[in-house]
Amino acid sequence: FISVVPMAPLSPLSGGEIQTDESLLSTHIVSVSRIDRWQVYARLQELKIPCWCLQDGSLRVQVQNGIAALLLRSVVQQCVTSRQERLDWLERCWRFSAI
Repeated sequence: FISVVPMAPLSPLSGGEIQTDESLLSTHIVSVSRIDRWQVYARLQELKIPCWCLQDGSLRVQVQNGIAALLLRSVVQQCVTSRQERLDWLERCWRFSAI
């Protein structure tokens, strides 16, 4: 199960605190299983997308633009879908691009 819950614009402070910011950034809570959470977190860190695992076990992700939103979706989908589902999606993309 996965869900992405948008939150009010936030920005991280030192010490893990979070402060409201009036910028265009938005922070989302990503709900994934504990095992998948660490895979998602590590991949988002590699992609330089700001994210935090909080003490309550939630993963918070700061989405700065449309590309970051697409990357977040892609990373989560890679972790939570089966290989067959990803192959089916890829085949649909190829068929669509051939039209």
